[in-house]
Amino acid sequence: MKLFSVLIILIFIHHCSFDNKTGIWKNENSLPEEKNDIFREFKTLSSTSTPFEKIIPIDKNFKFLLSNPTTNTKWNDIYFSESNNYKNFKYNDLNKYIYKSKKLTKYKINNSILLNDNNLIISDIKGNLIIFSITKNKVITKYNFYKKKYKHIPKTLNFIVEKKIIYVSDNIGFLYAFDMNKNKIIWAKNYKIPFKSNLKISNNKLIAANQNNDLLFFEKENGDTLRQIPTEQTTVKNEFINNLSLHNEKLFFLNTYGSLYSVNTKKMNINWFINLNQSLDLKPSKLFTGSKIINYKNKLVVSSNNFTYVLDNSSGTIIFKKNFSSLVKPIVYNGYLFLITKKNLLIAMNLNNTSIIYSYDIKERIFNFVNLKKKNLEYNGLFIVNNKIFIFLKDSHLLKFDLNGEIKSVNRLKPKTNSKPIFVNNSMMFLDFKNKLTIID
Repeated sequence: MKLFSVLIILIFIHHCSFDNKTGIWKNENSLPEEKNDIFREFKTLSSTSTPFEKIIPIDKNFKFLLSNPTTNTKWNDIYFSESNNYKNFKYNDLNKYIYKSKKLTKYKINNSILLNDNNLIISDIKGNLIIFSITKNKVITKYNFYKKKYKHIPKTLNFIVEKKIIYVSDNIGFLYAFDMNKNKIIWAKNYKIPFKSNLKISNNKLIAANQNNDLLFFEKENGDTLRQIPTEQTTVKNEFINNLSLHNEKLFFLNTYGSLYSVNTKKMNINWFINLNQSLDLKPSKLFTGSKIINYKNKLVVSSNNFTYVLDNSSGTIIFKKNFSSLVKPIVYNGYLFLITKKNLLIAMNLNNTSIIYSYDIKERIFNFVNLKKKNLEYNGLFIVNNKIFIFLKDSHLLKFDLNGEIKSVNRLKPKTNSKPIFVNNSMMFLDFKNKLTIID
């Protein structure tokens, strides 16, 4: 049945039959017909495939619309929120180290950390789910779900927290729910196919995707499958991880084939989908890369191999695309899009009129500020904090820019970061390379 469903989808893609009839299917490379009214809604798209490398200074009279920073009290989703977008976090920014824990595990950790009621939640490659109480200064739970036959398989755990329940999927095919208060498993299922996505929760449903690009809806209370939606598979497994983002009852799913789906979470059916793989040769082996989907009000922001798209989240209509791709998850703040391109450009855009506010070379800005040797930069995160831009590098440097793109400081965090940083209770938290928690005010 599953094979039949996949064949039907591939036939639809090949013949583009949805394009002229229902409008549910679109291909980013499809040529519009003059009489097709849907294409009149499109704004002018960037048609060049030459990577954007232009330096654009900000207009001296331009002023960003500002909002007050928000004190965040929890981090229950690895991408922070349903939409995957960050807030403008409030941070004391005193450069004061206020806490350092003992070593939480001797094994390599998975990159993401969560915080719920002052309990830090992490996992390691052995499959240990570790809950560390900051107030009690001790590990209160170290739970390993896996039997001996899985001992030598490195585990990658994806998790999300709701009402003291941690929902976990892994790269083996297990899905389970762990009660933090009772310190025990509520339910566990083996679905045989490795999961390869973040997790989202919509009312009574837990949502995930597997490595075959199947989108799956589960009953949150017991893990039973409610619906499985097969999408295009890729014969070559790439590093891109299927990504999910939520907006009310709309789920947005970007798979490793480069297709973006909108799905109604209540009815569990497809609203629309569009392929963003720029190649006209849409072979199953074609590798796709991109960044995490973020949604903001009625817009979706998605980066693919070479382009950044802004789409209408109700119809899937491409509002505009730009010939640069974001290296890390971009941020939308007060209608402004901030991202870092493959060419190391820090770009700010106005989502309402599609204009580029500025484009600056990050390497050049660092060199001019501290006279450091120009080198390849590897990024660990982009945040808006106290109405400033914080860029974390994998070598533990923290770059601070004002919203206008002017660099204000370059500092190296000590100890070095070994996880994605998070901002909670006006402080910054991360795990170091000794797997100790550090909190900075």
